Amino acid sequence: MREKDKTMYFNANPATFQKARHLRNNMTFHEKILWERLKGKKICGLRFRRQHPVDFFIADFYCHEARLVIEIDGEIHNKQKDYDQGRSAEMEKYGILVLRFSNFDIEEKIEEVIKEIEKTAMNRIELLKTSRH
Repeated sequence: MREKDKTMYFNANPATFQKARHLRNNMTFHEKILWERLKGKKICGLRFRRQHPVDFFIADFYCHEARLVIEIDGEIHNKQKDYDQGRSAEMEKYGILVLRFSNFDIEEKIEEVIKEIEKTAMNRIELLKTSRH
């Protein structure tokens, strides 16, 4: 099966995939810090993907097993809170939970961020298991 056929992309179109590829090759400093902690199944043995298409959005990081998106918000996000809330609401329609962290959180509180991701991911997996039965 081709990668684009998988349901984890929630109908993303080819243009979104192309933009995601560009973003993966041009990650921000803070995305790189968090990616070093997420890649290689370092968190609870879960696979996270970076710059992952979800419909017409691109999530900074996505774990399909937990249906969890992690977004890192830089200063521009202080001016677009309504947009970010709408974006999160759109992803929630697909059963995805969005966790947001600031650049400051990544730089100054990375261990707390990791603990929050671990706790949330495991809770989500448990919730998804029980909702399937």
